Amino acid sequence: MPTNQKTTRMVQIALLAGVEILLAFTPLGYIPVGPVRATTVHIPVILGGILLGPAAGGILGGVFGLTSILINTLTPTVTSFVFTPFYSLGNTHGNLWSLCIAMIPRILIGVVAGWVFRLLMRLQKNGSLAAAVAGFLGSMTNTILVMGGIYLFFGPAYAEARGIAYSTLIGVIGGVISFNGVIEAAAATAISIPLAAVLRKIVRR
Repeated sequence: MPTNQKTTRMVQIALLAGVEILLAFTPLGYIPVGPVRATTVHIPVILGGILLGPAAGGILGGVFGLTSILINTLTPTVTSFVFTPFYSLGNTHGNLWSLCIAMIPRILIGVVAGWVFRLLMRLQKNGSLAAAVAGFLGSMTNTILVMGGIYLFFGPAYAEARGIAYSTLIGVIGGVISFNGVIEAAAATAISIPLAAVLRKIVRR
């Protein structure tokens, strides 16, 4: 890639990262819904994957993960230990699995969105459909992997922090995925379609 194109790509990534950080540190980025937080920070990550490719999407997902660690460290809720190793609740401490939950699903948002968009564009050449599916699957990747990681690595402690029986946790997590996750994914889909159409024209220039 020529130097001027590399510079342009870096600026584009930086601009989307700036939008992420702005969302993350305002009430619009992490919206409290009971003991969990719904998020809109994944939307610039999805757009980055669609517009700039899966590698750029992965970088932007990493920024999302870092903001998640910071937010849960600086303004914790009772379940923040699952996202940061720097917070504890009673005898329950965050650890390296917290970093995995905070980072890996968020990185994969952009990677999945980028590859899904590229694949569908090759198959159908329909930008709106490709952006919609990429937005939905990118968002659901985050929700499923985050909640799945919580269940695998922090199940009993998470259930205790939520004040529920561990035997009911799988149902609670399924409810979060099917309710919060689908709402977030639907929002990402609705926003990705028009923004991707406009921004793709700008990026091509």
